[in-house]
Amino acid sequence: MAEENNNYGAESIKVLKGVEGIRQRPSMYVGDTSKRGFHHIIFEVLDNSVDEHLGGFCKNIRIIIHNDNSISVEDDGRGIPVDMHPVEKRPAVEVVLTMLHAGGKFDKKTYQVSGGLHGVGVTATNALSEFLEVEIKRDNKLYKQRYERGIPVTALSIVQENIQGTGTKITFKADPTIFSESVIDFDLVKKRLKELAYLNKGLTIEIIDERTNKELKYFFEGGIKEFVEDLNKGKNVLNKKIIYILKQSENVIVELAMQYNDTYSEHLLSFVNNINTIEGGTHVIGFYTALTRVMNEYVKRFEKDLKLDGDDVREGLTVVLSLKVPEPQFEGQTKTKLGNSDIKGLVSSLVYENLTDYFKENPQDSKLIVSKCIESFKAREAARKARELVRRKSALESGSLPGKLADCQEKDPSKAEIFIVEGDSAGGSTKMARKREFQAVLPLRGKILNVEKSRIDKVFKNNEILNIMSALGCGINDELDINKLRYHKIIIMADSDSDGNHISCLVLTFLYRYMKKLIENGFVYLAVTPLYRVKKGIQSYYCYDEKELEETLNKIGKENSIITRFKGLGEMNPEQLAETAVNPETRKLKKVTIQDAVTANEIFNILMGEEVEQRREFIFNHAKEAELDV
Repeated sequence: MAEENNNYGAESIKVLKGVEGIRQRPSMYVGDTSKRGFHHIIFEVLDNSVDEHLGGFCKNIRIIIHNDNSISVEDDGRGIPVDMHPVEKRPAVEVVLTMLHAGGKFDKKTYQVSGGLHGVGVTATNALSEFLEVEIKRDNKLYKQRYERGIPVTALSIVQENIQGTGTKITFKADPTIFSESVIDFDLVKKRLKELAYLNKGLTIEIIDERTNKELKYFFEGGIKEFVEDLNKGKNVLNKKIIYILKQSENVIVELAMQYNDTYSEHLLSFVNNINTIEGGTHVIGFYTALTRVMNEYVKRFEKDLKLDGDDVREGLTVVLSLKVPEPQFEGQTKTKLGNSDIKGLVSSLVYENLTDYFKENPQDSKLIVSKCIESFKAREAARKARELVRRKSALESGSLPGKLADCQEKDPSKAEIFIVEGDSAGGSTKMARKREFQAVLPLRGKILNVEKSRIDKVFKNNEILNIMSALGCGINDELDINKLRYHKIIIMADSDSDGNHISCLVLTFLYRYMKKLIENGFVYLAVTPLYRVKKGIQSYYCYDEKELEETLNKIGKENSIITRFKGLGEMNPEQLAETAVNPETRKLKKVTIQDAVTANEIFNILMGEEVEQRREFIFNHAKEAELDV
């Protein structure tokens, strides 16, 4: 492929349309002007280098975060063309950096597949940067040009001759007049780099942070097979040998790695041209169709009358599905759902054929996998009967809401909120502190079931979980319907001690595993409750940790201050609870987000799963960190 497409010159850069107003409407191009958009402009430049690797021309990428929070992205690809563009009559690199919908991605001979969707990436990065400098090695020369806020301030010039090798280096700094964020998050960048290294085996990605002298290098010869191994680290796996498929059909490359473990949750990551298709799409549907078909054909050897469904075959499955598609069609709210209709049948056919071969050639592993699927089927049948029993019971009762729920008067979910509160005592105080017009309260009795260690049939036997499901009213898993959610603020409120944190974590684990859409749509919050009240004269001060207590005492003076430590929510009177945790005007809330699905899944597995040693190691390593952002 590299030889065929090596004629990469100015004529390869196709201009579709000019652009105006990137700086006036930045959110249209990078999502927002806060942390997400700030880092998005980094990933757009990075994607260009990865595209060179996909084309067969780049083996190494280096990212340097500088002390002033500027960043350099350097690759050893072909280098952006520097000759005069035949239509625009200026250097091709200038066209790429200043015009939307301009780039090699629109010339099918230049890139067969590409991570860039619209050719707007590096142009938007340039427009939204305080400065951008591009250095290009081509034709034994080093070229350089500087831009400020998208405008070229120097001409493209040769700064050195007799240069070895080829490649592009882009150094830029996000414009502080555009973005509210100004500090590059090393961990966020690192996660994306590691993901890209997994997805592009043979590619070396190095990151250097000059601010902290951190250096990391990623190179995975095994690619997504190593990705699956990493995701299953610490779990008891069923098939020791990872099932791996790499096939090409109709210019589409399908790569799949999968392995079963003995847990009860599925973890699927899907990608198209290195883009994380978090909403799935036709490729995921094709995979599931083939998987269910193969399993049902194999299970007939054990139980002829038993028919598995998708949930049965996905329990305990860890899978990475990565496609390279010449012309992907993305849809969905975040443009991360593959819509190509022909891909479903293509993926299904390839996966079915290769999985069938695997099952024939590995009878011992296959038997373990299918046995787990049969156990899952029987557990789901028990859960279905329990679910039907719950539904019938609800229909016979005067109302389907749990008896302990103190509901609110507001019927518009967007204006209503519910407090899920630890304990009857705290629940009673919260009911007195709330505004019944729009605030509902559901007290929990003790710690709910740890769903990370339990099958779905046990979930449906747990009264506290049933109460949560009934109160929220939107269903779980595939049946979850956001439109039926009764409250658009779900606030978990527990004590600030270790027991309270454990209860919050148990509720979050249930929501993450069975009602993940609620977290993804921003409906889940944690109430922040104070540990101390400091009273001096008639004035009261609430402190949420030891540091804040010390700062408050230094400010108001320790003399004549009476310090009260709250042992739990039940100790706070309704007025105190209203002021600190319930009243929207004065309370503190933390929105629960899933910043990184891989990390979130790993954390839930470690903290709530079976592996004691892994949990102990995690706690030891993170003991000094006061908070964990899920």
